[in-house]
Amino acid sequence: MASSKRTNRLSWLFPWTQTDTKMDHEQATFWLSQFIGKNLRIHATDGRVFGGQMKCTDKDRNIILAMAHEYRAPPIETIRKAIEESGNPSTPVPWNSRYVGLIVVPGQHIKKIEFEESTYQMSNVTL
Repeated sequence: MASSKRTNRLSWLFPWTQTDTKMDHEQATFWLSQFIGKNLRIHATDGRVFGGQMKCTDKDRNIILAMAHEYRAPPIETIRKAIEESGNPSTPVPWNSRYVGLIVVPGQHIKKIEFEESTYQMSNVTL
């Protein structure tokens, strides 16, 4: 049996943040429940990004992530120095990260969710 795995990152802006589409708490909770068990990357309003496996949500759209990491952009001085040294405004600068384990991300501070979608394809299956 041969199988191949394809992984994509998909981004979702929360529907309740759009002015033309408003969701009540029950609709938002139901919408979020589709991500339980998936690996998410959550962008917070303060610029931090949290990555981990979604465990649950509640009526206030809070999200609990397990095995989570926190990522922070480097200070602006570090970015400026890297650009000056390389002469390239697109030079990559590593983000700071740390393992945080099990965390709650408050729903009111979530700007965007990205999740990992895996597709398993089986070919040449013999039994």
